[in-house]
Order: sequence, then structure tokens, then C-alpha cells
Amino acid sequence: MTLARQQQLPHADFLELVLADEVGRRDTNSAALRARAAGLDPTMRLDTWDTSAQVRFDQQLWNELTSLRFLDGPHGALLLGPVGVGKTHLATALGHIAVRRRVGVHLTRADKLFKRLKAARLDNTVEAEMRRLAHTPLLIIDDFCLQALDATETADFYELIVERHHKTATVVTSNREPNEWLAMMADPLLAQSAVDRLVSTCHELIIEGDSYRRRQRPTTQ
Repeated sequence: MTLARQQQLPHADFLELVLADEVGRRDTNSAALRARAAGLDPTMRLDTWDTSAQVRFDQQLWNELTSLRFLDGPHGALLLGPVGVGKTHLATALGHIAVRRRVGVHLTRADKLFKRLKAARLDNTVEAEMRRLAHTPLLIIDDFCLQALDATETADFYELIVERHHKTATVVTSNREPNEWLAMMADPLLAQSAVDRLVSTCHELIIEGDSYRRRQRPTTQ
């Protein structure tokens, strides 16, 4: 009202201003709800990335990923690097960008993903769960191959990658290189088939540097 008086806005312009403000508020609230449903940490956005962090990666490739043009392929992305360099933050930031553009997103840690699929077998919902994961436009798998995969987990990973291949986009973060994943899986043949499909359609962003968590250690006065 104050702005309208100061600028002597006509009634139509004032109404447009009020409605635009309401649309913006609703879009923000809607995006926050969708991000929560997708499993995205609200603090891990592009604007909260610590630009002073002592990490190195291909900035041009990262800019390309944030454009989300890789979803058109559909292609995917592998965010690889040691512990604490911000792989999860960057992957989550991609999820937030996608949510803002109303792209369906689901982020899950790899161990929780496989546990959920195992639990789904107990109540005969595994097919529905696998179908949901397979059709999610952007699936983000965090901390992949942090620990070894047993036979069931390897088979589930193979099925999921095969179902998503050339249909939907997958982003994976890992402390290990793709060639190291093979030794972490129970069935070498399924592992090679799945990893080959995934790697062949993914951009690879290598993140190097020291763990940011070391800078968060408490200090004495």
C-alpha cells in the first residue's frame, strides 16, 4: 500500500503487484514442500555453497550441470572425490534447481536405498518401489559404494540402472572411482553391465581438495 501511494500506481498495476507477490510466495512455499518430499537438505543449495572452500573442480562442467541440460539426454552425472569436499552439497543443489523447475526429484543415500528395497520384499511392494524409483526423472544416489554390496543389492542396482538407462537422469556421488565399484559388488557380470550403462551416459565431475569438516573443528579461546 505504501509503495502504491508513493508511486501513485493505477488500480490495475497495484492489483498486478499484489498478485505477483502472492504467486511468488506460493511458488516459494510449493518448492520448499517439494524439496522436503524429495529428501533434499534445505541448507544445501547453490547459494549456500562456500565459495571460499579449498576445493577444485571443472567450473565449466559444473555450470553446464546447473543448467540441467543433461536432463534432456537424458544423461546423468557422477560427482567423485574424497571425503568432505562437498559432493553431497553439490548434488543436493542440483536437486533444488530441478525442484524449482518442477522436475520430479528423489535423493537417497545408497545404503538406505538398498535397505528400503529389501524391506519392500517383506510386504510384496518391491515391484512398486522399483517402478517408482525407475520413473523418477532425477534420481540422486549419495555415497554409492561406501561399503560392499551383497548379491541382492547388486541385483537391485543392476535392475534400477537398466530400467533408467536412456529414460531418466541419475546423479551419483561416491568416494570411489567407477572402476573401483566393480570390486565392491557381489556379482561381477551384473556389476560390469550396470556400471558400463551408467558411466556411458554420465558427465564426470572430479572434486579435489581438503575436507571442509576439518575447518569446522571447535577451537579453544
